[in-house]
Amino acid sequence: MNALEAELSSQFGPAFERDRVLACLTSFKIGGTADLFVTVNDENQLAAAITAAYEHSVPVFCLGGGTNLLVSDRGIRGLVLTLGPGLASIAINGSHVSAGAAVRFHELVERVSESGLAGLEFGEGIPGTVGGGLVMNAGAFGGEIARVVTHVHGVTETGARRTLTNQEIGFTYRRAALPRGFVIARVEFALQPGDSDALWARIHAIRARRAARQPGDYPNAGSVFKNPPGNFAGRLLETAGLKGMRIGSAAFSSRHANFIVNLGGARAEEVRRLMELARDKVLQATGVLLEPEVKLVGEW
Repeated sequence: MNALEAELSSQFGPAFERDRVLACLTSFKIGGTADLFVTVNDENQLAAAITAAYEHSVPVFCLGGGTNLLVSDRGIRGLVLTLGPGLASIAINGSHVSAGAAVRFHELVERVSESGLAGLEFGEGIPGTVGGGLVMNAGAFGGEIARVVTHVHGVTETGARRTLTNQEIGFTYRRAALPRGFVIARVEFALQPGDSDALWARIHAIRARRAARQPGDYPNAGSVFKNPPGNFAGRLLETAGLKGMRIGSAAFSSRHANFIVNLGGARAEEVRRLMELARDKVLQATGVLLEPEVKLVGEW
């Protein structure tokens, strides 16, 4: 680890940090520290950082927008990467769109809608980045990212650059089957021509629905559990009496049962215990085993 630290410090200068606190980088505002932390601003830097970690046998985790995940109170061992502004550009050529993995999903939705391109309106209000959205195969209101992605560019766990087609990724519900250790740098989309006014009307309608149903008053990581086939996780959680249930400073929202909120100073362990309690209660009450949508990362 010391040898990698020296190499990264020499190569990245102030973009490299040690013992970086991660809580402020997550939507939950929860989490410990990263042993080593680097901000990369292009694919060359991304490949260099991953290659160095691989050569020193140090694990790598890429932290995007910090949504849909729960970082352990003990933090993350090894190297944590985050993508800087250099990987946050959007290029539009006809109906073809290329977006850096660090682009905020809602910004991409707005840009393509302004350009009269349809296919991403469902992403209005989805938190996080384009890269994170692809990893989770983000979707809502009848749409999902898998339907409009053509290619994904990134770096393998050895530091090699690779481009994947939609078919190679193997999308499933709320999951993209990416190669082990693959870090996304850029995503290409094929969209359809649409009427900008109609697209914006749909975006405003989705925005209003989200505002009415989802908690925005406390930090959270989005939907906690995936919707099981033919049902809704929120409905099952409410049926099992989870709405408003609390452990420490972590609680299921009183507005939407499939959101856990940080009431102030919540710990990752409290959130995890609440998730486990909810899973067991729903299974006992309904016979349905809920699968987490929030990803637990770090040392537990």
